Amino acid sequence: MLIDSHCHLDRIDLNPYQNDFACFMHEAEAKQIEHLLCISIDLESYPAMLDLVAGFPQISVTVGVHPNVQDCKDPGIDELIALGQSDKVIGIGETGLDYFRSEGDLDWQRQRFKRHINAAKTLKKPLIIHTREARDDTLRILKEEGASEAGGVIHCFTEDWEFAREALDLNFYISFSGIVTFKNAEAIKEVAKKVPADRFLIETDSPYLAPAPFRGRPNYPTYVRYVAEQIAGLRGISTNKAAELSTKNFYNLF
Repeated sequence: MLIDSHCHLDRIDLNPYQNDFACFMHEAEAKQIEHLLCISIDLESYPAMLDLVAGFPQISVTVGVHPNVQDCKDPGIDELIALGQSDKVIGIGETGLDYFRSEGDLDWQRQRFKRHINAAKTLKKPLIIHTREARDDTLRILKEEGASEAGGVIHCFTEDWEFAREALDLNFYISFSGIVTFKNAEAIKEVAKKVPADRFLIETDSPYLAPAPFRGRPNYPTYVRYVAEQIAGLRGISTNKAAELSTKNFYNLF
């Protein structure tokens, strides 16, 4: 059985499924997807996201506001804590820093990041971290704000082993997306070989970043098997073993 540890189910293209989410979930079950973690991007679309997944116990959710989202409600710590108390919510985020898509004075990103960390610490729920071209500030803030108390995952990992090692030391897991299947992702592949067997997750980040066989097309949680196959090949284990390890790690974290 497989787990997609990071997907955006409210944003996937349901046209191939007659615009019927239940039809999609039936296929996910047939493809042995045991559990899915649906990740929050903003609070404006959050109620609709909850409504979409409400009837599916095999779907958990997070609450948070993505670092690139600017024209939105910026949550305070108290609001994040209130929303995060739901049993359906098992993590806080995605949150972090992105200096690639955003420009100018990005102190607002750093302050938002800190609020998410402190809400996660209060709730004792893991953080889902997004970082892009902000490695030094990401690690610095995680350390300064005591994020290791909450722990969490560096999602859609795109950094090198040095970053991974520091994140592991801070009580974070490393999650690999379809990017690990790309031909030019050598540094990420090296990390996938080295990361301890009890500290990696797999994800799709669907509808984004489809793995190599579907690159450039919409992504779906059902493609998480391609990530598992790539990780298995890199580590010299079977796909079933990669699925087993990542599933166990998910439940250990969340």
